[in-house]
Amino acid sequence: MAAALPIRSMAALVLTAVLSLVSHAALAMSVSFSWTGIAACEKVSPAFSIKDAPEGTKRLRFTMHDEQAPYFPHGGSTVAYSGATVSQGAIHYIGPCPPEGDTHHYVWTIEALDGKGHVLAKTSAGADFPVK
Repeated sequence: MAAALPIRSMAALVLTAVLSLVSHAALAMSVSFSWTGIAACEKVSPAFSIKDAPEGTKRLRFTMHDEQAPYFPHGGSTVAYSGATVSQGAIHYIGPCPPEGDTHHYVWTIEALDGKGHVLAKTSAGADFPVK
């Protein structure tokens, strides 16, 4: 029969596991962007700033969703990951085009992919269009 771990050892193991989870969560991938300079109904994507993409990221997959018109197929595309920014116009998609006078909230979902296409991390970022 295996010997039971002393309470202090068990507490240390639990604390180590919790700290590992907290530090991993603190390094979760995040993305930011702005619609500034993007015209309505164009196919020019905004520039994106990528933070804390996981090690092994080779590509980023972008898709966009309109919360007020959820069935409109804006699409998106996959681009090579080469650092902390994705240039304006790099994503192939149908740009934001809410009815005149309306503001819609658009959400980008970004997935970090390894060389085999496996998802390493996923995040999202959203903003209203047009910018007011």
